[in-house]
Amino acid sequence: MNAAKIAWITDTTASLSKEFIEQNNIHVVPLNIVINQESYKETIDITQKEFYERMKHEDSKFQTSQPALGDFVELYTRLKEDYDYGIAIHASSLLSGTFQTSVMAAEMADFKLFPIDSLTGSYPLSFLIKKGIELVENGCESGEVVAELNALRDNTRLYLVPSNLDQLKKSGRVSGGQAILASLFNIKPILAIEDGGAKIKDKVRTEKRAISWLINHLQTDLETTNVRKVAIVHANDIERAAVLEQLVNETFPDIQTELMMLIPVAGVHTGVGTLGLSWVCE
Repeated sequence: MNAAKIAWITDTTASLSKEFIEQNNIHVVPLNIVINQESYKETIDITQKEFYERMKHEDSKFQTSQPALGDFVELYTRLKEDYDYGIAIHASSLLSGTFQTSVMAAEMADFKLFPIDSLTGSYPLSFLIKKGIELVENGCESGEVVAELNALRDNTRLYLVPSNLDQLKKSGRVSGGQAILASLFNIKPILAIEDGGAKIKDKVRTEKRAISWLINHLQTDLETTNVRKVAIVHANDIERAAVLEQLVNETFPDIQTELMMLIPVAGVHTGVGTLGLSWVCE
């Protein structure tokens, strides 16, 4: 009996490398970056780095939007010719409508799809995709893969520290008064992606304390679970990200690290210079 041909589908919030995408034949549907009402397909019309460069230097309105329904329908109509079914893992349905659009398009194209709402994005989403591919290679059935990845979602961590509250103010996440007070007292909010949504996890004074908060939370998880890799996410600030990576390497020498650009879906709210840590407890 021949093994089923499985198509892997995701979106650009997964932050997968071009090499990994090509090696594993992953079908990546781009989200749209909208600057002053002009739309660009992420990674095709504009890179993440270009997005943050423009955000840094332009007084423009920056937004993101989900892929068009037609993009997914076209993809699934094409995949139906060559694959038995697909496994789609997308950004949290509370942060983007991409997941719902993907599911709807599969029904319209009559393509058998096992959809997974990652409840996250960035490094944890890329981790889930890689884990899923590994499970299939080890002989797991699609139902087992979906069940295991859904169980892993609760064990993902993504914490972000904005360099300032300017973009959070522009996006309406904090008021002007809150932004002024935070600036005056050098208060750093620590944002977390939890249960599929973004929430302020804590507020601390100074960036140094925010970094200590991140390191302490990683240490706490390490006391009860296994963490093999930590991603240092940054909004186009490679120098500060490298300093944070060095701190992680010195504190936890047995853990692998990776520098990763923060997905624009998050960066449009947190702004240029955001730093964060992300890992998955196994």
